[in-house]
Amino acid sequence: MTFVTLLPIKTPKINLMRFFTTIIIFILLFSCKETKKEPIENSPFNSTTPKISGETIKYAKGFKIEKQTSGVTIITITSPWPNAEKSFKYALIPLEKAPYITLNKDEYDAIVTTPVNKIIATSTTHIPVLESFGVEESLIGFPSTEYISSKNTRKLITNGQVKEIGKNESINTEMVLELQPDLVIGFSINNQNKTYNTIQRANIPVVYNGDWTEETPLGKAEWIKFIAPFYGLEKKGDSIFNAIEKNYIDAKSIAKKATIKPTVLSGAMYKDVWYAPGGNSWASQFIKDANATYIYNDTNETGSLSLSWETVLEKGQHANFWISPDQFTTYSDMETSSPHYSQFDSFKNKNVYSFASTIGETGGLLFYELGPTKPDLILKDLIHIFHPELLPNYKPFFFKPLK
Repeated sequence: MTFVTLLPIKTPKINLMRFFTTIIIFILLFSCKETKKEPIENSPFNSTTPKISGETIKYAKGFKIEKQTSGVTIITITSPWPNAEKSFKYALIPLEKAPYITLNKDEYDAIVTTPVNKIIATSTTHIPVLESFGVEESLIGFPSTEYISSKNTRKLITNGQVKEIGKNESINTEMVLELQPDLVIGFSINNQNKTYNTIQRANIPVVYNGDWTEETPLGKAEWIKFIAPFYGLEKKGDSIFNAIEKNYIDAKSIAKKATIKPTVLSGAMYKDVWYAPGGNSWASQFIKDANATYIYNDTNETGSLSLSWETVLEKGQHANFWISPDQFTTYSDMETSSPHYSQFDSFKNKNVYSFASTIGETGGLLFYELGPTKPDLILKDLIHIFHPELLPNYKPFFFKPLK
């Protein structure tokens, strides 16, 4: 179901935002599907048809796209969830060519006729992608719809066009079978979600979106190109991503003008363990691109670190800023939760910032829903925090100071 905290920190409570919609997250995806049309065995095209070319994927590491001369698009997902031991291969066949193409269904985990008209999505990160393509009305089902914050999609929910289908860990398969979607875009933290197997056996294709496993902001955003082929909107997907990339690079260039690099602490304690982004995580990359120094940037983890508060105090007591202290929105709540927090300079100097107060009308955190497709806004927020002189008139979107 569903999107990680800066920032995506992986707390032990996985359903914090479903992601993994969330690491905190980091959080944070089997059987073969056949097309709804029977192939013609004497088709002039088959799965051995040579490729025309591969889609240019610049930052994302978890998927690749190849087009064949027959018109078939092959998408391979290598990172549906962290440390996945198998990849998933999907074949997309244009509707007008479906009667003339024969594919060996045993070679694919799903075969989908495109463009799709009715889909079920399972992560809030999928919502802004659908809206950017203008195809949000193709969404007919979603687990835990209360997490969706987008005004456009909330209208569809209110009007009954998007049905509630349970929880991601236990999707209501009867409802899914009744809705008969052309496609289910799955989200999973491992290979234990047996619900998807049930859906696939009913001849409904399931494809995994592993955007949340990416290690860089632009890598996450580039998964827009994964969704595009299901609607035949590859060119539009490229255009949207190119704009995101440009905005991010422009913001990064602004950050480079700073003459001072402040030190930054991140994360918070859950019970007796302090969870913080690893040095090779996308959260750490944001801090680096904002021209600041993350105190754990010398670690190799791409997910989260599990630390003792004493260790964090020793390393981060004098950090200039504190970003993403779990779900806290006030200093009093932090101190009530743990008096240890008040020993940090960033707490004493009121330099703690969080995205937890930026919520939708039903309480969903906008950071988890919009963050992956708005990395430029996250970066600008951080630049404004760390180097206010560089963006003096900027109004932060996600990150706000604690009260």
